[in-house]
Amino acid sequence: MKKDYPVQRSEQEWKEKLSEEQYRVLRQQGTEAPHSGRYNLHFDQGEYKCAACGNKLFEDDQKFESNCGWPSFDDAIEGSIEYVQDKSFGMIRTEILCANCGSHLGHVFDDGPTDTGQRYCVNSASIDFEPKNNKS
Repeated sequence: MKKDYPVQRSEQEWKEKLSEEQYRVLRQQGTEAPHSGRYNLHFDQGEYKCAACGNKLFEDDQKFESNCGWPSFDDAIEGSIEYVQDKSFGMIRTEILCANCGSHLGHVFDDGPTDTGQRYCVNSASIDFEPKNNKS
């Protein structure tokens, strides 16, 4: 049974709103190739939002260089992420979803180098960035 999220769209509406790659990652739980995403080595000041619905997910001070090939954060904005056990590919991982629309963002691991011990491994295709100087 699918959960009801505050933002609801049909799969056709998602396909019309998102690029093909965004749809594959956000709505079909895809993963972009390592070191290919535009936000992997991006460290400007601002906030990262869900590319599907605009929900604020991460602040710039939560981002760090993990050398894993995907944007990495050590924490998320409180209440912005839903955590789901993922048993795909013969592994047990924690999938992270946007709490506002249910879109797939990536996974969180307990191997982060900061005080939180967390590494939110996020697909660039699943996020948009809003620079600090453009925030309202």
